[in-house]
Amino acid sequence: MTAPVTLSRLNHRFGNYHALRDIDLRIEAGEYVTLLGPSGCGKTTLLSVLGGFIQPDEGRVLIGDTDMARVQPSRRPTTTVFQDYALFPHMSLRDNVGFGLRMAGQGRRARHARAEEMLDLVGLADAAGKRPHALSGGQRQRVALARALAVDPEVLLLDEPLGALDLKLRRSMQDELKQIQRRIGTTFVHVTHDQEEAMAIADRIVVMHQGRIEDEGAPQRIYRQPKSLFAASFMGEMNRIAVTGTGFGVTTPFGPLEIEAPQGDLTLCLRPEAIGAGGDFALGTATVRDAAFFGTHCRAHLVPDAAPDLVLVAHLPPAELPAPGAKLSLAVDRADLTVFPA
Repeated sequence: MTAPVTLSRLNHRFGNYHALRDIDLRIEAGEYVTLLGPSGCGKTTLLSVLGGFIQPDEGRVLIGDTDMARVQPSRRPTTTVFQDYALFPHMSLRDNVGFGLRMAGQGRRARHARAEEMLDLVGLADAAGKRPHALSGGQRQRVALARALAVDPEVLLLDEPLGALDLKLRRSMQDELKQIQRRIGTTFVHVTHDQEEAMAIADRIVVMHQGRIEDEGAPQRIYRQPKSLFAASFMGEMNRIAVTGTGFGVTTPFGPLEIEAPQGDLTLCLRPEAIGAGGDFALGTATVRDAAFFGTHCRAHLVPDAAPDLVLVAHLPPAELPAPGAKLSLAVDRADLTVFPA
C-alpha cells in the first residue's frame, strides 16, 4: 500500500531562523523523490515535518487524503530510515526487523514470518539469526531498511541513509534501494546532499536552498536545463561566464551568441563535459594550464585566447592526456548552454 503526499504553503521557524519558506510540493504515489541541497537548506526539516517529528508553523501535510497536522509520528503511515541504523545490538536480525510489528501487537509467528520475508527482500535471508555486530555497514543498512518496510508504510522516509558508507558500497546500495523501491512500489522520500546519489536513484529531484524549493524535476532536466543559477551550480561542476544580454542574444568573450535571454548583466553556464572540439558555437583556441587523468575523462584547466583572465574546466576524452601548454580548439553546442541573471 502506498499514497501520494501533498505539502501546501509549509512554513517553519526555529526562533528567528526561517527554516522552511512557502513549500508547495506534490509527491505521487510510488514515486522516488530526493530532497537535495547543502547543509542548512531545510531538507531534513522538511523530512521531519513529513514524519511528524516537527509541527510546521503554517501549512498542511496530506498523506493520501488525510491531514496529518495533529497525528503523532507513531500513528502516521510513515517510517524513517536513519544514517546511524539504530539497530538493537542484543537482538537478532529477525527480532530487529520485527520490532515494529511486536510493538503493534502482532504475534510472534506472524512477525517472524514477515521479518524473514523482508530480510529476503534485502538479500539477508540466511542471516536472520545473526546479531548486528556480525554485519558490515552495508548489511546493517539493509536491516534498517527491512525493519522500516516490515510495517508496510505508505511513505518511507530516508534521512541520508548511505552517508556513513564508503563510495563503492554507497553506489552498490543506491542500486539496491532503487531496485527494492521498484519491486514494492512504496513512495520513497530520500534526503541527501550528494548530487550523484540523487541523480542515480530519483524519479524526481527537489533542489532546496535557504528553506525554499529552487527547482524540481527529472534528474536529466535538472542537470541539463536547471531553472536557477543556484541549481545549475549545485548540480555538479559548472563553468560560469559573465556575459551581457542585448535583447537579441548575448555578448560573450567569444563573440555574439544567438540565445534567448533577458537584457542586462547575465551569467552563462556550461558543463565541463560540454566543452570539446565539436559544436555549433566556437570558443576559439585555448591553452592547457594543467590536466589530470580521472579514468572516465581527463579534467583540464584551459585558458581561452579570447578571454585570458578566464579559466575553463573541461572534461576531455580519456584516451589522450593533454600536456601543459598545448593548444586546443574548443566549441560547445548552444543546447548545452544556460543563462541566468547575474
